[in-house]
Amino acid sequence: MSPVTISKSLNWLYRGTREIFPNQPDSNHPEENLVKLLEQCDRPLRVKLGIDPTGTDIHLGHSIPFRKLRAFQDAGHTAVVIIGDFTAQIGDPTGKSEVRKQLTSQQVKDNAKSYLDQLRPILDFDTPGRLEIRYNSEWLTDLNLAKIQELLATMTVGQMLAKEGFSERYKQENPIFLHEFLYPLMQGYDSVMIDADVELGGTDQKFNIAVGRDLQRYFDKKPQFGLLLPILIGTDGTQKMSKSLNNYVGLREDELSMYSKLEKTPDALIKDYFELLTNLSLETLPENPRECQKQLAIEIVSQFHGKEAALMAQKTAEDLVKNKSTASTDAVPEYELSKIEFPAKLFYILSASGLCGSSGEGRRQIQGGAVRLDGEKVTDVNLSFDSPEQLKNKVLQVGKKKFIKLV
Repeated sequence: MSPVTISKSLNWLYRGTREIFPNQPDSNHPEENLVKLLEQCDRPLRVKLGIDPTGTDIHLGHSIPFRKLRAFQDAGHTAVVIIGDFTAQIGDPTGKSEVRKQLTSQQVKDNAKSYLDQLRPILDFDTPGRLEIRYNSEWLTDLNLAKIQELLATMTVGQMLAKEGFSERYKQENPIFLHEFLYPLMQGYDSVMIDADVELGGTDQKFNIAVGRDLQRYFDKKPQFGLLLPILIGTDGTQKMSKSLNNYVGLREDELSMYSKLEKTPDALIKDYFELLTNLSLETLPENPRECQKQLAIEIVSQFHGKEAALMAQKTAEDLVKNKSTASTDAVPEYELSKIEFPAKLFYILSASGLCGSSGEGRRQIQGGAVRLDGEKVTDVNLSFDSPEQLKNKVLQVGKKKFIKLV
């Protein structure tokens, strides 16, 4: 990879980045300058991104650093994805008000496989030399007590309590367990072991990435640079994207669900979503906010399902909103009625199918006039069905975003 090619990629590599540190050459280490490193680099940089597979699903918020990692791949650098199969069993305390539940090794293994499958549309898995997938159990499992003591000796309790999550918990007198202090040290030790030049992470990961820099210096290695990316606000427009808050778009969601959520993206988030989740130039976006929403939905759905499926999802969503027939609803996700025990109330079906979070919410949605069955508004909160045949092949809808086809 020539210096010229890397230099031309600088603007795109920095797109969406909220902070690069160190921002200026450190007075104690004046040679530290990422721009200079990129421009003069005579080898591919090793760009680290660590993930702890603590769940099974990835949403668009999680995808942001992986998109940045792909940008580095496209610029000729080597992406090093660290699967935290060891650290996931500790649990990252970042942003947590209480200790995280520790996972079994089998849970972590299953989750890791799921994560990697979902990342295939984003990362380049095929070009030789562009991707390394490493598991930190490779070097952390065999740490002896002497090495752990050496790592612990690189940081004081005061420094550890400066970490935001620990600080809050300490002030609130919530327990902090000693094993949690090991997490940032072990995550930082990953950078030592894979010789990271750059580490990517959310803005909430600055402490952990800085620990990696400190440990690299301690072990006489060149300290990595940190590129921090924003935490994505969810589709509700107020809180960070989270499955628990039901304001997320999952990478494994069907095309209609993805499209229906994204076409309703709040106006205040449109620019950030385009900047962080697409490769489109912000100067070419439509002036009409509604057209921006549609273009955003098409662009993101296309990344995971293809352009044809995205356009079909758009047509289906428009048909459903206009209460047209279900003839063109092939893209609607299906729900098997065999999972329901009949007779069954409609509000229970809304809950069981996932359209509503609970039977109580299902009742409220019916009372509020938000539920339709094959385009017809349902007003009877106690509507019941004696057999699945009464519902088979009908589309059940809540609001303008949620649809399922009952089969």
